[in-house]
Amino acid sequence: MANITRYDPFGDVTSLFDDLSKGFFLRPLSLGQAAEQLPTRIKVDVKEDDGAYVVHAEIPGVKKEDIHVSLEGNQVSISSEVKKETEEKKGERVVHSERYFGKVMRSFTLAQDVDEAGATAKYSDGVLELRLPKKGATAAKKVTVE
Repeated sequence: MANITRYDPFGDVTSLFDDLSKGFFLRPLSLGQAAEQLPTRIKVDVKEDDGAYVVHAEIPGVKKEDIHVSLEGNQVSISSEVKKETEEKKGERVVHSERYFGKVMRSFTLAQDVDEAGATAKYSDGVLELRLPKKGATAAKKVTVE
């Protein structure tokens, strides 16, 4: 018995275009060695215990002064500005010079609001560690009707 299949006249063309263009628009073809060492996206791990969230964000190759963390309720935003300049000299002449400036940002929402006053951040070996204590649940207030 023969299997019935639906014919798609554009199926081959669409898959061919997808294969050809995969990754083409994501980044320029060549940025040099300096750009290869810079982060293009912040990778984040979030762990939760009873009283706090612990966030590990990989941001290699940046200074801790260039990392900015913003907390608003249960919204967490991490951003970093990267400035790299390399210059190769032979004697008095500049033979090769490259510059790269960029910004990476990552935002995510947690299940519970964060206590901004108790939040801490450490940056070591390219990993940012945030300890974000959960804000205590507020008790419901009863209002009497007069």
